[in-house]
Amino acid sequence: MPAHTAHDTPHDESGTAPVAQAPAEAVTPLLRGIAVLRHLTDADAGTLSLSGLEKATGLARSTVDRVTATLARMGYVRLDGRDVTLAPRLTELGNAYLAALRLPALLSAHADALADALDESVSLAVADGDGIRFIHQATRRRAMSLSFRIGDLLPAERTAPGPLFATRWTDADWHHWRARRRADPRHHTFPAVPPAEVPAPDADFEHRTARAAADGWSLDDQLIEPGLVAVSAPVHDPRTGAPACVASVVSHTSRHTADDLRATLLPRLREAVRSMEHTLRTAPPPRPTPPPADLATWTGASKQELGRDFVESLARGLTVLTAFDENRPALTLSEVARATGLSRATARRALITHEHAGLVRRGPDHTFTLTPRVLSLGFPPLSRTSLPQIAQPHLTALAARVHESAALAVLSDSGEEIQYTARAAADRVLSARIAVGTRLPAHATALGRVLLALPEAHAAGYALVDEELEAGLRSLAVPVHDRAGHVVAAVDVALHAARRTARACVTDILPPLRETAAHIETDLRVASRFRPVPLT
Repeated sequence: MPAHTAHDTPHDESGTAPVAQAPAEAVTPLLRGIAVLRHLTDADAGTLSLSGLEKATGLARSTVDRVTATLARMGYVRLDGRDVTLAPRLTELGNAYLAALRLPALLSAHADALADALDESVSLAVADGDGIRFIHQATRRRAMSLSFRIGDLLPAERTAPGPLFATRWTDADWHHWRARRRADPRHHTFPAVPPAEVPAPDADFEHRTARAAADGWSLDDQLIEPGLVAVSAPVHDPRTGAPACVASVVSHTSRHTADDLRATLLPRLREAVRSMEHTLRTAPPPRPTPPPADLATWTGASKQELGRDFVESLARGLTVLTAFDENRPALTLSEVARATGLSRATARRALITHEHAGLVRRGPDHTFTLTPRVLSLGFPPLSRTSLPQIAQPHLTALAARVHESAALAVLSDSGEEIQYTARAAADRVLSARIAVGTRLPAHATALGRVLLALPEAHAAGYALVDEELEAGLRSLAVPVHDRAGHVVAAVDVALHAARRTARACVTDILPPLRETAAHIETDLRVASRFRPVPLT
């Protein structure tokens, strides 16, 4: 749980120019893939056209095509015609950093409990260069609510946590901060915040940092935008005494002024922080797990199958990031090579590339650790993904495969109805066209019988309903499980009874239906590792 200083992050993301020349041993295709993922992360809805990526990255169109084809093979993006969209499986990279950090696993329950007790939003942030990056958000659902996401990067000077981290900055860190301020005074390189209308003088942040050092807490009085206020306190690393992260209570001026936050909520925040620090001191080490092996061996088969359209050095390089976890937060070069199945030379070049990109840090003991910047690879937009959004492309593929309508549904709070949350229409004149949001009696539908776990559905692993809800309507449904193995949704295929017998539905439709549910479950497990995924 190391503290991160300002010079840890290469200058290109935080706005300080020029960007350092890539080392001779850096893997150029890997740098190109990282650039593509970062541009997609900053794009609306995580989507850009192929031509848009060509323009944004400055890469040749043929290179963009090969990079995106490789990322699609990895499950990190989805190709929809000429559009490229971030896919939930990409969050496994950010998950590796969050797992190695351990702070979300240890402290998120404390943050959630504080948010519930205060009925205000609570966040946890770490230092990332001369900015802060969120690692957990417990957001209240209101008409006026926060839009910050896990992984978002904010300039330190416009936040409450920033001065607390800056109390540990060196002279070199302050120099980097001032250089970035000169290069980007209005914070255009921080897409998570609106541009500064009138940049505050450097002395303002220097004064706030001195106050934070003296007080042990810090305020944000509408620095990000009018109406937004926050109070922050550091959670200290028991080993070093430095802030491991900073906890913040965030509100708006119609509920609390900044002074009111300090007077009424800061004591509760500090109490929660003491509990967090106790957890850090007393938490047992993670349960040992076998070290991974041969994580990257699959890339060879993909190269053989796809030929030049698959950039193996890019796939191998990104896979290196997944070798880290809670049991292995720091790895030597040899350990990375063993975990990935790559040669030492290949692993070394990938680590050199990631170090240049700011994704890994080399320690004095010759080990490598992931940095918060790994969260810049798609995590912010994907951290808001819901189950219907996860399921939609899989439903679309299923409908195209079986030429029948497919849908996702969840059980209502009463347990008596199902609610349709996603659907894909068949390319037929006559097909099931039940709109998203529709509620139907659970007992009369295949989806409902799966969700109710009725005996016949539970034993077979699916439910078949034959013309019970409506004459001519036949449907087949299977469950969708969460990370804990609980049934949280169901997916079905609905068709006219004249097109397939009940027996043909089981032989022809059930296998691809189960494959679709398995794909949805895989994405859900990855996406929900460090944050709850909304079911609707």
